[in-house]
Amino acid sequence: MDVQQPVDHRKASRRRGEELERAILTATLAELAEVGYSGLTMDRVATRARTSKTVLYRRWAGRAELVMDACELDGAAEVDAPDTGALRSDVLTLLRRVSAKMDTPFGGIMRGLLGEMTRDPDLARLIRERVHRVGSGAIRPILERAVERGEVDRRVLDSRRATVAPDLLRNHFLLFGAPVEDEIIVEIVDEVYLPLVLREP
Repeated sequence: MDVQQPVDHRKASRRRGEELERAILTATLAELAEVGYSGLTMDRVATRARTSKTVLYRRWAGRAELVMDACELDGAAEVDAPDTGALRSDVLTLLRRVSAKMDTPFGGIMRGLLGEMTRDPDLARLIRERVHRVGSGAIRPILERAVERGEVDRRVLDSRRATVAPDLLRNHFLLFGAPVEDEIIVEIVDEVYLPLVLREP
């Protein structure tokens, strides 16, 4: 009798380069959605991606690096800086874009990861480095244009005040989740951010 042998998908697949990396990152996101960061292992990701754990460790030192790279797949963590011609409308538009990004599976994953920071120093370090860029990175070109228009003193660019608006939005999201109501965004901009950056340094 001809008995069919089980197929080892890890050996059957010869994906390399970008194709393999995308499969691994996609599998990582699926694992995060299914079991969260605490349940995610390199073994589980390798099995779902139909590759080996050795392949994962050639590219990533551990699951923290893998997870953060997965969260940036397809620009999930990137937000474009608007250019409406005025500081207030630029910042409002930016925060609304960041808020919309938070109200997605990506936002849910990131919120869950933040709960793991105290238990995983590597994850905490990467979140501080990368999550801070969501919105905060896009605020600089907005402020630079405001400086050129004479709305803001140049010294604001390198001060802590520069990123207060996206920082407050992110903190609200972490405490209360998404969606962030639009009146909260308007309050952040009108009652905190603009008085802070428009005042004399």
